[in-house]
Amino acid sequence: MGFEWTQFFQFLIVGLASGSLIALIALGYTLVYGIIELINFAHGEVFMMGAFFAATVVLATGVNDESAIPLILGALALSLLLSMVFSGVLNAAIDRIAYRRLRSAPRLAPLIAAIGVSFILQNVAIYWKGSNPFTAPDLIPRDYRSYNVLKEWPILRDWFADSTLRLRLLDIFVIGITIPLLLLLSWFVYRTRIGTAMRATAQDREAAALMGIDINRTIGVAFILGGALAGAAGMIALFYNNSGRFQMGFQYGLFAFTAAVLGGIGNLGGAVLGGFLIGLIWSLSDGFMVNYIAGWGSQWTNSVIFGILIIVLVFRPSGLLGEATPDKV
Repeated sequence: MGFEWTQFFQFLIVGLASGSLIALIALGYTLVYGIIELINFAHGEVFMMGAFFAATVVLATGVNDESAIPLILGALALSLLLSMVFSGVLNAAIDRIAYRRLRSAPRLAPLIAAIGVSFILQNVAIYWKGSNPFTAPDLIPRDYRSYNVLKEWPILRDWFADSTLRLRLLDIFVIGITIPLLLLLSWFVYRTRIGTAMRATAQDREAAALMGIDINRTIGVAFILGGALAGAAGMIALFYNNSGRFQMGFQYGLFAFTAAVLGGIGNLGGAVLGGFLIGLIWSLSDGFMVNYIAGWGSQWTNSVIFGILIIVLVFRPSGLLGEATPDKV
């Protein structure tokens, strides 16, 4: 089978959508780890709870795929906002109840607490929505539509055959929400006083405290931000997959944590880069490579992702954009 550029770019767009979603979740891991060096393994379940809450909000509005477009957009915006608030508050509550008293404990203690919180949230989700997958209202068109491109570029048209790309509004919807959120987070961290306090605390917690920064408040803000991003990702994933289940936080959480480590955990840009890389690998492996490699299937995707992670960490243990830092004495 010959190489098809149009199909390649079709799956490239799908990969960018998946990658931006993974990047949102990965930022929650890296925000918390960058400040208190805690791997919050309950973060995937916060993402899952955000998806569940978004489903509850949309169902409460009574909007469906036959409703007027303004009503659908309003329901989506409301579910996005409320799921971000819900997940941000939930993540802050988890920090206040389960992690704060373990700040000075051995690192294994908060790690075990995070795993315990993860199991608790899974059981809450089962009580809330049951153990079987549920279907979300299909509010966003998911069919592929053809678009003519590059009409005035004869050379490139030779690559793209009839210059027709098949895209989904669903993928554009995901990218259109996640990119502004990523830019907003970057502005908050690098252009506001609270963001400066977060970066100072991440660099040296003791020195930041001596400068008058409220450490617990700053850590709480990091948990709120990470939770809000997870809630947004949960809402997006719910409508992207048109379904939700109590285990959905595991796969997305695992990929997001891998993205954070791949890019350099504790580095915001690294989390975004890792998310996009994993999204692209995921999409191209599942939907594109099966056409060109005999015996290839989606079962190889996880092997490829973690194989690349291992190779990167062998040569760059701190990740693609991470910086090795000496132990403080």
